[in-house]
Amino acid sequence: MRSYVLTCCSTADMPVDYFNKRDIPFLCFHYLLDGEEYPDDLGQTISFPDFYNRIAAGSMPTTSQVNLAEYLDFFASYLNDGKDILHISFSSGLSGSYNTAVAAREQLISMYPQRKILIVDSLGASSGYGLLTDMAADMRDDGKTIEEVYEWLEENRLKLHHWFFSADLTHYKRGGRISAASAAVGGMLNICPLMNMSYDGKLIPRKKIRGKKQVINEIVNIMEVHAKDGLNYSGKCFISNSACYDDARKVADLIEGRFSSLNGKVTINSVGAVIGSHTGPGTVALFFFGDKRMD
Repeated sequence: MRSYVLTCCSTADMPVDYFNKRDIPFLCFHYLLDGEEYPDDLGQTISFPDFYNRIAAGSMPTTSQVNLAEYLDFFASYLNDGKDILHISFSSGLSGSYNTAVAAREQLISMYPQRKILIVDSLGASSGYGLLTDMAADMRDDGKTIEEVYEWLEENRLKLHHWFFSADLTHYKRGGRISAASAAVGGMLNICPLMNMSYDGKLIPRKKIRGKKQVINEIVNIMEVHAKDGLNYSGKCFISNSACYDDARKVADLIEGRFSSLNGKVTINSVGAVIGSHTGPGTVALFFFGDKRMD
């Protein structure tokens, strides 16, 4: 029997079956859609196609993080079973969820002084956050202690690259993330913004690339530059997409054709409802291990 439990949040954007099979309990963020609140339960309550179809039809969902009471109840359920907890949090650069998890830890640690509650700020999102959690699960299953896994996560979280592009700027305009003029010009010129996650876990625009084919090629070129051992990269590679599987598949096919030493096929997941509330349809995100994120 394992002496500790590995946990995360729904914003790791992995399938429910994955979390069940890997024995990784998760907390759900929340979103409000057309006046109703739902748990971000990875497509169980509202399917991903239905969610993105509603956005395409004009719905503007809003999101909320896991609150303190939810963290307290969730952590206490495992502490009461005599388990230590290693919780990997959604990026502090995008949400206050990490700080809330730490606050829950501070309340609980005095009540359970014999137990360990370790909190890691993933500085990541979507299936990049999921890939970091997956590595932690591999180490746990290999018999690593909670301290060993925690130290590895702290030392390697910035080696996990997050690169993504959007071929549809409609939702960015609706949400006020770009101006109507920028969206119009981007649409006319067929601009696909290429972005990544910075060292402090924030989303940073890096390039404006004209045409979907060009941005797909460029994101794979970037992986070649930054991946550990370049074209000899032998780690795992995850992709997430918001209602644009064909684009994600094109990226995956290029990667599988170029990187012959990959650890298995590229895994393609769906961007969940919380992150998808901010991106809308048309986003492809690529995740792999490489050199350290410095800016």
